[in-house]
Amino acid sequence: MKRRNFIAGAVVLPLAIPAVAQTVQKLIFVPQGNLASLDPVWTTATVTRNFSFLVYDTLYGLDSKLGVHPQMAEGHSISDDGLRWTVRLREGLRFHDNEPVLARDCVASLQRWMKRDLLGQTLASRLDVLDAPDDRTLVFRLKRRFAALAFALARSQPSPPVIQPARLAATDPFKQVTEVVGSGPFRFVPGEYVSGSQAIFARFEAYQSRSEPADFTGGAKRALVERVEWRIMPDPATQANALMTGEVDWVEQPLPDLLEKLRGNKNVIVEKLDPYGVYPVLRMNHLQPPTNNLALRQAILAAIDPTEVMQALMGDDTGAYTAPIGAFLPGTESANDAGMDRLGGKKSLAELRQMVAASGAGAERFVLMHPTDQPFYDAMTQVVAARLKQVGVNVEEQAMDFGTVVQRRNSREPLDKGGWSGFISGFPAADYIDPLVAMGVRGNGAGAWYGWPESAAIEAARNAWMESTDIAERQKLARDIQLEAFSNVQYVPLGQYRQSTAWRRNLSGLLPGPAPVFWNVTKT
Repeated sequence: MKRRNFIAGAVVLPLAIPAVAQTVQKLIFVPQGNLASLDPVWTTATVTRNFSFLVYDTLYGLDSKLGVHPQMAEGHSISDDGLRWTVRLREGLRFHDNEPVLARDCVASLQRWMKRDLLGQTLASRLDVLDAPDDRTLVFRLKRRFAALAFALARSQPSPPVIQPARLAATDPFKQVTEVVGSGPFRFVPGEYVSGSQAIFARFEAYQSRSEPADFTGGAKRALVERVEWRIMPDPATQANALMTGEVDWVEQPLPDLLEKLRGNKNVIVEKLDPYGVYPVLRMNHLQPPTNNLALRQAILAAIDPTEVMQALMGDDTGAYTAPIGAFLPGTESANDAGMDRLGGKKSLAELRQMVAASGAGAERFVLMHPTDQPFYDAMTQVVAARLKQVGVNVEEQAMDFGTVVQRRNSREPLDKGGWSGFISGFPAADYIDPLVAMGVRGNGAGAWYGWPESAAIEAARNAWMESTDIAERQKLARDIQLEAFSNVQYVPLGQYRQSTAWRRNLSGLLPGPAPVFWNVTKT
């Protein structure tokens, strides 16, 4: 399928920029989509994850190669044969309301995070007690050893274990916090936030930076501009025009069709900062008809050709994507070919129609949430919807903005009560390096990511993988997990793409990593 022309007939309008004193140095950024939720525990939306890096901090950070480093933590010690971890906080940490960061704030924040995040739930299952014996000390007493504890506390996606004041961390994790108070290098300016339009962040002058060199979410987080402004601009052509004219400084995800034009502007730099990219999937609802029908899910897995989906995004730039792809990233220890014959692009149209008909569920309404304001998700949804209709699935596309998808995917209700059958989402590909962090693979039912698949076989193999120190055994278990993931159709993998980002040449210090970060960036 040829790449769609998303910019045909686009009307480029001038941007309305709020008046700000000229003495304030500001960086204007266009995020990948609307910032609809301000709670990184409540949602796994990538745009919320990126927001959280500005205003919150974590006990540990990750470098661009996913190495772990102390961040809010001064360091830690391990005793009792790996069952006791003692973490010491750095001195001088303060929240944006000028209150000190205390160990009890960290305990409350982590307890809230562990109730929602899948890696946090894994930690909770191995944790006996987490307490704060004094204002700067956290003690993790484990029931079973968990060598990845520091990595879990550094996790950068999709729901980082951010630290909030205990009064806010007491919020039910299934409800959104109503106030944003972090301790990161920038503070959120609530009075200037308009969903669908803008989000504003101001430098937090009391932030105590580390002294090590900045490297993704590890090391020094020095806010070198006074103000970061996020402008929500759904139209890709408007984004590109604003960047070339200098009305904005940085566009997170310019459309691939526009990259050549951007590269032709002497004032714009186009590069890939994220070495891992995005791992998009079609997620289906395992609780509600028709997608609780395994035979229908298997037919849909066989129908969707990942290469076709990636070509719709990236065109002829074959170096910018990988398809088809398994449950784990190519080149990692866990990557394998088990069950890959089940993926699309291998069966004839007649065979696929027969599979759908044999499921007995093809005629039932399949509600596909279609976010039209995100070009990448929009393009992939168009390809998937067209293919499903072609093979006999009764697809009902419901157009909405991505913020609505983020809200609605929480619903476990039937279709006639606001439920859903499927949606496309893109995970940070760095999450799919192994069974520990590959969130979409999980089969823990009600505790799983949206769609709530259940697979005792996957959960047992994952637990065995975490206990094993033998590489050959871990590789075998990863194969078992992938085979079961494609047999049960936890999701439909749509490939892996590495998108470019673009910024004005007068910005410097942008850091490589799986997400855009705003410390270390200067503007001349």
